[in-house]
Amino acid sequence: MRRIYTLIVYLIMPFVLLRLFWKASIRKQTVSRLKERFGYCDAQNQGGIWLHAVSVGEVIAAVPLVKKLKIKYPHYPIVMSTMTVTGAERVVELFDNSVQHCFVPYDLPHAIKRFLAVKKPKILIIMETELWPNLLYVCQQQKIPVVLANARLSARSLRGYQKIGFWMRNILTAFHYIAAQTKEDADRFCVLGASVQHLVVTGSVKFDMTIPEGSLQQAHLFRERFGATRPIWIAASTHEAEEEIILKAAQSVLKQLPKALLLWVPRHPERFSKVFLQAKKRGFSVNLRSADEMILDTTQIVIGDSMGELLAYYGASDVAFVGGSLIPTGGHNLLEPALLGLPILTGPHIFNFSEIFRLLKQANAVRVVNDEHSLATNVLTLLQDGALRSELGRHGKEVVQHNQGAVDKHMALIASLLK
Repeated sequence: MRRIYTLIVYLIMPFVLLRLFWKASIRKQTVSRLKERFGYCDAQNQGGIWLHAVSVGEVIAAVPLVKKLKIKYPHYPIVMSTMTVTGAERVVELFDNSVQHCFVPYDLPHAIKRFLAVKKPKILIIMETELWPNLLYVCQQQKIPVVLANARLSARSLRGYQKIGFWMRNILTAFHYIAAQTKEDADRFCVLGASVQHLVVTGSVKFDMTIPEGSLQQAHLFRERFGATRPIWIAASTHEAEEEIILKAAQSVLKQLPKALLLWVPRHPERFSKVFLQAKKRGFSVNLRSADEMILDTTQIVIGDSMGELLAYYGASDVAFVGGSLIPTGGHNLLEPALLGLPILTGPHIFNFSEIFRLLKQANAVRVVNDEHSLATNVLTLLQDGALRSELGRHGKEVVQHNQGAVDKHMALIASLLK
């Protein structure tokens, strides 16, 4: 089965490369690092810890773990790989030169062997649910221990994997430990064929996040710039199919609160300029963060078209709507606004963060909206009721603080493999 899979990967590789060049042209980036995707990398930072985080969300989730690894194993260099360019940018922003970034090799045996021959990692830590058959097979053959950290497996993903269940059982044997976020996640991995002896429920490392001082300072500057006394709400990590809903909700909010300001941060950078033009066409007074223009009292929307500043945007807001949830995408991280003490709004499609959502909902820290009407209604209610905002925000922060400790459990697993 693995050989058939490998043949398919080789066959689709020309299309993968075409898409890579296309995306690079859209974002006006070079493809000079393309060779890394085939395992060609420099010989720096050999014999250390390899941590793979597919994109931005996983990179952010890995931050508390990376900090602990750097403290406990200062003699081991850390190489962090990502699949996406935005993930790569976030690694550089967060860790500068203390962590080396590489693009993860495509799941081709020779590319992976080439990468491992140069980097010689002592352990591979994979964030969340990245199950690459050849990567895991080669690591198993070379006796490199692999940990699936902060692992999650939704019911929908389980149904998909069960279609190739006989193969998945073999793939899962490559993991020395699967550190599941919840018991439900662990149970699903067990159904898929993972060994009970290798499954550990640790909780989510995302709860162990802290807000960098630089982000807090930037949030204060943003608030002063956007309007210290204006009601401000943020629509964060939104997707294309949600944009019309956001615009209609913003119109409704402005009818009752003419001074309200929307900070809008689309999930994908290629949507920044399109969202800007879309809002201008609808008659909104819109500014781009990158333009560094004066924010007037008449400015109605600011597009957050900068990378690495989402926490600061949250910190400058009064109410947070987290996107990717009004459509069946699965939602995005609710813990960042919760840790900052913001009341949170989300759509109903939050299955990627179901346990986190459950805890926040149980604590009365989050409200579910289904369309532009319910979004606008809840934004208005919260912007006009400071006591309610404080109550929901306090509850969310307490949930985060109460569920911290997953990183230490992960460190114990890693320590047993780095003797």
